[in-house]
Amino acid sequence: MTILVTGGAGFIGSNFVLDWLAQSAEPVINLDALTYAGNRQNLVALDDDARHIFVHGDIGDFDRVAKLLAEHQPRAVLNFAAESHVDRSIHGPEDFIQTNIVGTFRLLEAVRAYHGQLPAAAKNAFRFLHVSTDEVYGSLGQADPAFRETHRYEPNSPYSASKAASDHLVRAYHHTYGLPVLTTNCSNNYGPYHFPEKLIPLVIHNALAGKPLPIYGDGQQIRDWLYVKDHCSAIRRVLEAGRLGETYNVGGWNEKANLEVVHTLCAILDELSPRADGQSYATQITFVTDRPGHDRRYAIDASKLERELGWKPAETFETGIRKTVQWYLDHQDWVANVTSGAYKQWVGQQYGAAA
Repeated sequence: MTILVTGGAGFIGSNFVLDWLAQSAEPVINLDALTYAGNRQNLVALDDDARHIFVHGDIGDFDRVAKLLAEHQPRAVLNFAAESHVDRSIHGPEDFIQTNIVGTFRLLEAVRAYHGQLPAAAKNAFRFLHVSTDEVYGSLGQADPAFRETHRYEPNSPYSASKAASDHLVRAYHHTYGLPVLTTNCSNNYGPYHFPEKLIPLVIHNALAGKPLPIYGDGQQIRDWLYVKDHCSAIRRVLEAGRLGETYNVGGWNEKANLEVVHTLCAILDELSPRADGQSYATQITFVTDRPGHDRRYAIDASKLERELGWKPAETFETGIRKTVQWYLDHQDWVANVTSGAYKQWVGQQYGAAA
């Protein structure tokens, strides 16, 4: 038995692969295009592990995917591959259209052809699990109930629109072709191996470097925060027992305003790695112009996942964020390697003088 993971060198994908092989003897075929956020260093612990087969390739390459499926005969395909950063999608939406929409379409086509020729027992057991985001649902008002799986799609950025399109394709391939699909829509992830363009790793990195901590607008944008290893456990559970054709929202039950998150990070850093001058890292907070179309609030109602499959997050925000800060303090060589060159240019473009 084998599974195929796409995007398995990225943030969530690499955490999933590492956790999977820590708990299972089942091999993983890991297909990743190694764009800027895909990093083989995330997987260095698996360099001598025969259960991990890394393949450099793109989900949009139908022939490459079809060959992998034919060669390895996986019982499941888990699609983590995506362009995932809203800010980058505003500056350059075409990459998001190509990867998230066209790439998902070509991946589905290859999987459909493979699934169609499987023997009956293998065909019935096969699963295609598509990993998506809560951003497809749009933005919530302060008093609105959290997103449920039945919430209508209202994407507000090129990124979320491209992910919404991919979700619709996955749904269509189930209803039209009978492909046995599962979809998960998660809230904001945080944890080890997170590329430092997103809020939490960016703040940790800038704080330790003595740079400003850029906060969009008034910093009161609210997100539900999910520790990445909890997300991985939820995906394993959905793959194991999820109902075919269903969507499961995955959240941490941790709604926090961005500014509160930054102050929490500063307080933990003040404790674990205090500044030489004795001042708080919070003095580095700098407010910058809000990004276009910035959604005000996301919140996930993960009660369906708990009710049907018995899943709940193991970490609170307080325990997960402390583990995350400690990981970055212990792995500053990893951060240094991923924040050279083009990363510096991008941060300067996005945040200007505040970077």
